Amino acid sequence: MLSRVADSIYWMTRYIERAENIARFINVNLNLSLDMTTGMAGAWQPLVMTTGDHGVFEKRYGLDYSRENVIQFLALDREYGNSIISCVAAARENARSVREIISSVMWEQINHSYLLLKDAAKNRLANKDPHRFFKNITMLSHMFTGLLHTTMSRGEAFHFALLGQLLERADKTSRILDVKYFMLLPKPEDVNSPYDVIQWGAVLKSTSGFETYRKQCHRIVPKQVCSFLIFDPDFPRSIHCCLTSAQCALHKITGTPRGAVSNPAEKSLGRLCADLDYSDIDDVISAGMHEYLDDLQTKINQVGLDIRQAFFRIPDNLREQTSVSAQ
Repeated sequence: MLSRVADSIYWMTRYIERAENIARFINVNLNLSLDMTTGMAGAWQPLVMTTGDHGVFEKRYGLDYSRENVIQFLALDREYGNSIISCVAAARENARSVREIISSVMWEQINHSYLLLKDAAKNRLANKDPHRFFKNITMLSHMFTGLLHTTMSRGEAFHFALLGQLLERADKTSRILDVKYFMLLPKPEDVNSPYDVIQWGAVLKSTSGFETYRKQCHRIVPKQVCSFLIFDPDFPRSIHCCLTSAQCALHKITGTPRGAVSNPAEKSLGRLCADLDYSDIDDVISAGMHEYLDDLQTKINQVGLDIRQAFFRIPDNLREQTSVSAQ
């Protein structure tokens, strides 16, 4: 497969997954605002802080981290490259360039999603009816994922699409957990209080894991929630499950048997999966939850860089040939 095609397919699914997870990300706070009548003042700033793009936000909105400004920035700000509308636009552009590879219904779904977002931006639906808006974003992403799994052959293109989707999902699950740790209740005595339980319930709902968790663990206990979202091998949005599945997709692409490596991407992802295999929630707590998640995000980013180097980077000699041909 051409590097350009693989790159477009990989980023197409990453951007769709990113848009969905930003919607889930915001829903953490929206769910909390329904359940908590107090303590929500200043609770929107952490959403921007955990993206690492607070500098971009403050250039455009100053220090006014109001609900309206944060939602506008994360959802519909076209000048912010990681907003929902920017992500869907980027996914659409990538899909357009590989229309001969993906199915026609996948293209139609991405194009439809983009047009709906353009209309929502004009009508400011994200602030007028945010619950409906972000639920629609999630459902549009689910429809695209369903079409991916039901209309594409299990060849290289499919596995590159899966690889991008799963790496993005693992990263965003870690960031959703990080939101909670930026919103820790100010009094130690409030830990395990009803307010704390409500917050952890919102985190589970934002990952669609509330019902699955309750069936397994019954009571909402912070330590168990963290263990579930990081280490559960079967829940499809847990970090461990995402990265293990991404590793399988990577080996399908290269043809390298499990347990062996043929490039730096397989090595870095294999090491990360091994760390998760032999760690548990007590190790995370000992390291510090925020520190552990921050380190995990750095390692996931490194896997992404290694994938780019192994599969998408155009060698210098080919780049020179391309440049000469263009002239």
